[in-house]
Amino acid sequence: MMNDKDDKKIRESFEKLFAYCEQEGYKGYDPYDSLNSRLFNSIPVLSKSALVKLAWTQFFKRAPINLRHLVGIDKEFNPKAVGLFVASFCNLYKLEGKQEHLDKVVYFSDLLLEMQNTAWSGSCWGYNFDWQSRAFFQPKHTPTVVATTFIGASLLDAYEATNDVKYLNTVRSSCDFILKDLNRTYDDNNNGFSFSYSPLDNSVVYNASLLGSRLLSRVYSFTGESDLLDTARKSVLFVCQNQQPNGAWSYGRYDFHQWIDNFHTGYNLECISDYTIYSGSDEFASSLAKGFEYYINTFFTEEGIPKYYSNSIYPIDIHAPTQLIITLHKLGKYKMYAALAQKVLSWTIDHMQSPQGYFYYQINRFFTSKIPYMRWSQAWMFLAMTIYLLEDSKK
Repeated sequence: MMNDKDDKKIRESFEKLFAYCEQEGYKGYDPYDSLNSRLFNSIPVLSKSALVKLAWTQFFKRAPINLRHLVGIDKEFNPKAVGLFVASFCNLYKLEGKQEHLDKVVYFSDLLLEMQNTAWSGSCWGYNFDWQSRAFFQPKHTPTVVATTFIGASLLDAYEATNDVKYLNTVRSSCDFILKDLNRTYDDNNNGFSFSYSPLDNSVVYNASLLGSRLLSRVYSFTGESDLLDTARKSVLFVCQNQQPNGAWSYGRYDFHQWIDNFHTGYNLECISDYTIYSGSDEFASSLAKGFEYYINTFFTEEGIPKYYSNSIYPIDIHAPTQLIITLHKLGKYKMYAALAQKVLSWTIDHMQSPQGYFYYQINRFFTSKIPYMRWSQAWMFLAMTIYLLEDSKK
């Protein structure tokens, strides 16, 4: 059953988070922004080595205290975070109809138009920092399917809120980036394929590919272009063919991508669900149902703790509880699991929110990283709580 005490706690928590984000001007640090360091970039022997860049990135990502101000890393707008705030203020405008919320939608949406990368076939976005991973290196502003599709979805929300066609036209342009610039890995029969993470790699990451499918199918729902839907279907087919018998997905195809985690599973589910809605096809209904049963029965404890991995609670990452709210909402299952959603949010507030209003990054087995990342923590929790408020208003 829903708990009025927890409901009050969640609403007060959101007010504190809102105040914090306003105070910070919606700018902040990111777990992966360490290569923005002026100190690091002043030493060429370090900044030219992929191994050193990876070690530097991982050190700052894993450090329990924030050392960024000591090495010349500034708080900045992150394009994906801005997109999440657009979606959030669209929710608040839908809920309350306040002009101030619509003004925020327009302000952040126009900011995203200014931040787009124009060097590719269509509108696209990357992150505001160089990013070194084990799989590849992405220079600052390199467009990715993840950043582009979350931003594209938020701009479609903005179009629905404002009726300003420039937002729809921008996202239609993003489809050209997905179709023309991303690399494809085909299955053995050439029936389905996976979109690459960016134009610079050939990685197979299931949630990233599905995000491309989701945006294509949503734009199809506005334009009626069958090519968009046909391409989206092939990417969804590829991912569903790679689903494990128990309903799970590994993160990707590489040997070092074989873990199964909470929020990327949630991404997969919401993308397949959205494709189903926009296409009007139930072709992948069984895969969606099997995946959801695995997700909801695997990643949350009786106490409301959101597990990171299928086989481990730690690290408890702020992205996991936020994705639960989003996944339930997207799949139309929020009412059925409202008590779980409330329990998980309540636990998260008790254990992962600072008195200053922001949310911590991760609780590890032996320490807690309390660094207030704007994209990874605050923007996602902001969005999840606006969805909570929307769902609560339906009672």
